[in-house]
Amino acid sequence: MDESFTPAPPPPPMSLSRHDHVQRMINSKRYKSPSKTIYSDRFIPSRSGSNFDLFNLPSPSSSEDSCSCSPYSTALRRALFGPDTPDKFESPNIFRYKTETRKSMYSLSPTPFTSQDDLLPGYDNNHKPPKRPRKIPPSSFKVLDAPALQDDFYLNLVDWSSNNILAVALENSVYLWNASSSKVTKLCDLGIDDSVCSVGWAPLGTYLSVGSNSGKVQIWDVSQGKSIRTMEGHRLRVGALAWSSSLLSSGGRDKSIYQRDIRAQEDFVSKLSGHKSEVCGLKWSYDNRELASGGNDNRLLVWNQKSTQPVLKFCEHTAAVKAIAWSPHVNGLLASGGGTVDRNIRFWNTTTNSQLNCIDTGSQVCNLVWSKNVNELVSTHGYSQNQIIVWKYPTMSKLATLTGHTYRVLYLAISPDGQTIVTGAGDETLRFWNVFPSRKSQNTESEIGASSFGRTIIR
Repeated sequence: MDESFTPAPPPPPMSLSRHDHVQRMINSKRYKSPSKTIYSDRFIPSRSGSNFDLFNLPSPSSSEDSCSCSPYSTALRRALFGPDTPDKFESPNIFRYKTETRKSMYSLSPTPFTSQDDLLPGYDNNHKPPKRPRKIPPSSFKVLDAPALQDDFYLNLVDWSSNNILAVALENSVYLWNASSSKVTKLCDLGIDDSVCSVGWAPLGTYLSVGSNSGKVQIWDVSQGKSIRTMEGHRLRVGALAWSSSLLSSGGRDKSIYQRDIRAQEDFVSKLSGHKSEVCGLKWSYDNRELASGGNDNRLLVWNQKSTQPVLKFCEHTAAVKAIAWSPHVNGLLASGGGTVDRNIRFWNTTTNSQLNCIDTGSQVCNLVWSKNVNELVSTHGYSQNQIIVWKYPTMSKLATLTGHTYRVLYLAISPDGQTIVTGAGDETLRFWNVFPSRKSQNTESEIGASSFGRTIIR
């Protein structure tokens, strides 16, 4: 008779006695579930997953003798748990975690990184984002109409005082514009037979010098609104003026420079001869030790306080030198710009009598002004682009190129706070631009009054 196969019934489930259950709980440290991965909690990290190579610690799979008896392990164990710790002490899972620690940002670098000293030069050790380049507004924030502002490269008809007053010469008259209140006043009128060729403020902003087409130089007390003296000497027009304390230098079309001490009775205390054509640029250094002069003879000359002959002669320019600026940051650093044929800005070290750099701007250089707040300078240009350029020194990289004038930008002055420049052109407008940052100790707002925004007329 055929027999069918009947599988044996499954064994009854095993039940733990109370004694077995208690033993399982007592020995739970040694019990491991075959189907469950043990992860560390915040206090008792797990041994598995530890990267022993990070700490030079022996692996748990190593023999007991190598783990317990190595000098490093013994020293580490005694440093952590005391000198009386037995050699066979089973230490807990210190510094061992399930997952690896987060990799350093330099771990992917092809070169090893060891310390902050290995960072590239200029790297911010505090991991701050790099500063964004300063944004210079591309257009002027204010325009003054200046009827009859002359289009003459050799004149200097605009200057800004330390008291925040702008002097502008229009034909035979001088007007004062208060930048804080926007108030315009007429200072003087030279009459129908004469005209103003230059204006220049004394350092304290109380006196204004006025050079005329007739060769005379007048000194005006602005607070009283009257002329305090008239000085002669030049036979032709006076197109350049520069102050050094109580000493006033004047340059004329007669090729000469006169030094005038307004405290002395004489009209001038010395005469400087060196140029072979009209003197159109004059600037004293910030320490008042050197006077730089530029002329239509393409020469840049440097004089000291006592010399009647130039102590330095620079003849590299190939056109008239009107644009002159001394650096307020480095003694003896002088910048000069050439006219239409030249178009270059050149930098000189008057201490070593050497040329430092030469930059071709592509246009006639009419004016230069160095910022007192940062190591930057601005240049204004004529033929053929009529632009204004802000430069970073010494790299001479262009920070901004500003346009707006339709004629040569022949006149330039800077505000007393060092943030704003004013430019003038033959298009009979004066334009105000925010180009430089403020000093750290100053407010970021310009000192020009809020009521001055917009377009107004100078007279």
